Amino acid sequence: MKKINLYSISLVVAAVILIAIIIMIVMGNISGAGILFLSFFALLALGFSGYKMLNGLVFTTMIFAGVSAALYYPDLFTYVGDFKLTGLIIPLIQIIMFGMGTSMSIKDFAGVFKTPRGVMIGVAAQLLIMPLVGFGLAKASDFPPEIAAGIVLIGCSPSGVASNVMAYLAKANLALSITITSIATLLAPFLTPLLMKFLAGEFIEINVLDMMWSITKMIIIPIGAGLLFNKLFKTEWLDKAMPLVSMLAIGVIITIITAAGRDSLLDIGGILMILVLIHNIFGYGLGYGFAKLFKMEEQDARTIAIEVGMQNGGLASGIANSLGKIATMGLAPAVFGPLMNITGSILASYWHKRPPKKLSITDASGD
Repeated sequence: MKKINLYSISLVVAAVILIAIIIMIVMGNISGAGILFLSFFALLALGFSGYKMLNGLVFTTMIFAGVSAALYYPDLFTYVGDFKLTGLIIPLIQIIMFGMGTSMSIKDFAGVFKTPRGVMIGVAAQLLIMPLVGFGLAKASDFPPEIAAGIVLIGCSPSGVASNVMAYLAKANLALSITITSIATLLAPFLTPLLMKFLAGEFIEINVLDMMWSITKMIIIPIGAGLLFNKLFKTEWLDKAMPLVSMLAIGVIITIITAAGRDSLLDIGGILMILVLIHNIFGYGLGYGFAKLFKMEEQDARTIAIEVGMQNGGLASGIANSLGKIATMGLAPAVFGPLMNITGSILASYWHKRPPKKLSITDASGD
């Protein structure tokens, strides 16, 4: 009972703080609300953790706490002594990818042979829908070239582990989700640079070979090391620890990017958020429609919708950092990450309550 009271009290106090924040905004004193924002999101996360229905939003809420801290106190997240914290981004991504590798096995790729049609349609949807929508939004945005290129970049990135979690919650085809994520991730070192050259070449200069090598170091080598580790030294504690480590790493990455690009984000943050949200929602809708166009079952259509709509923002951030453009090109991925977790949780919750109907033998035969 005490725990329930603690969570309820946290939400009530968070609501009171939110009212205080709104009053400060109305009075034109938003610059002094830093501690209030941090307290609001921290208490909200604590409150959400006590309710099964809201538990999935805890991570995203903590991300917003980190973003608030970075916006109000950027100096804390830019340098430690003479060390520039953006130097942590690529190693953190490599840790995330290593963790992804330790959770995989060669058997995961057997899904390509078991459901080749679903995998081909899912990967094709990713390669067509999100890059083209990103390009359209970048062209329409009138943003500075490097920031516009970041919108294209998030569209050209593969899906990430978060999509697998949402597929599970949405009662979608988890095996198909894992296979699409795995294949799209392994194709990224080759396809992402080519797509960027073709779609973002007018915004920034893209060296395809350099980008291929950068992504290979961030993806192929760590995942390969993780697969090997999983084969030789399978341990339960690592399986339990890596998801938490990955979530913390993503949070740190987003906070560092926000601090690095603070000034640009304050100038165009609202518009960027709207465009990124449109990108994300279009991914869900067009991905679902694309699957239905090929007459895929409801469970598989949900899977492809989530795989298309949810992109690997961490990888996109790492690519931006490897190009030396983390404060501009890295902004769209930093905004996309928290937003897609919110929309993904809402969509997964909606579908969770509506289990997909299985086709009967009669339906499948067309009688």
